[in-house]
Amino acid sequence: MAGELTTCVVADDHPAILLTICGYLERGGVQVVGRARSGDEAVALIEAQQPTIAVVDAHMPGLSGTAAIRRLTRSTPQCATILYTAHDDPALLIEALDAGARGYVLKDAPLETLARIVETVAAGGTYIDPSLAHVVIERMPDGRSSLTRRERDVLRMLADGHTNESIGKALFISPDTARTQLATAMAKLGASTRTQAVALALRQDLIS
Repeated sequence: MAGELTTCVVADDHPAILLTICGYLERGGVQVVGRARSGDEAVALIEAQQPTIAVVDAHMPGLSGTAAIRRLTRSTPQCATILYTAHDDPALLIEALDAGARGYVLKDAPLETLARIVETVAAGGTYIDPSLAHVVIERMPDGRSSLTRRERDVLRMLADGHTNESIGKALFISPDTARTQLATAMAKLGASTRTQAVALALRQDLIS
């Protein structure tokens, strides 16, 4: 809810990465309530601390990131989870989504955007790195009929001449999230350009 502090547990087996992520999140207004260096430690911390969100490395000693997320989806469903990985691997993305992850963030993404992504997911949204948006689309049986309300909002604002940055500000999401939602909408519509996506959405009466 608005005004509530976002709390987070971060899990990564590399001490320097763990320190860096926690520092960026805290500077972005997220309260880090636990740090873990293995999958088993992450599960124990999250179950004990009951944070709003958890950022979990894909490959750690003990439980893998996806195995930890699968367990947490059952034991602590109110905690949204993000898989944080160096691999833009479609199979790993599908495994993470099937396990219950609400975000998939690549480690080469700018760290300054991570806090915004965490807030987006904590607020009930999802985030998938734009380079892998097509994987989600390919799993949908009927993409054209499944534009979300937020995707329609993004397309409507795009039709009005807004940029990813101004769309993000207006909708209280990050520019990266706006970019991802636009890429997802384009893929659903079968559009190769932004202009074509807007034209198709107008033609199908998805926006006005």
